[in-house]
Amino acid sequence: MNRISKENYYLDIAETVLERATCLRRVYGAIIVKNDEIISTGYNGAPRGRANCADMGYCSREAMRVPRGERYELCRSVHAEANAIISASRRDMVGGTLYLVGRDARTGELLSDATSCSMCRRLVINSGLEKVVIRRSETEFTVVTVSDWVAEDDLLIPETPDLS
Repeated sequence: MNRISKENYYLDIAETVLERATCLRRVYGAIIVKNDEIISTGYNGAPRGRANCADMGYCSREAMRVPRGERYELCRSVHAEANAIISASRRDMVGGTLYLVGRDARTGELLSDATSCSMCRRLVINSGLEKVVIRRSETEFTVVTVSDWVAEDDLLIPETPDLS
């Protein structure tokens, strides 16, 4: 019997979680695992009690013609990573792994370029998670060490304007 890898096992679960997402652009599912135990799950959708894009029938960012990857503060959704993090205690997450899967909401295609936005990266860093595993295809994935995100941030030093 050929068993799937632990990574793909957890990514499959995260992929099931994304089926609850309410975004009209991209749907994401995330789970946090530590010591082979699922700590929490999250998907992208409006905060509790607020109307979500799927129910409204339109994306507010699309209505404002906001390009993909910009002005996340205008999005109605809480991201999957954020929802998974706020559903767990930090002491349970420290040293754990977040598994992330994304699909195009319209076509259902797997997002081979899925990643956490800069806001979610900050949350992941502060949560104490050690790794993020991101699905690239049905069987392939990327493992990101969170300390790499910390180091990359230090490289983002703004250029000093030339005042001459």
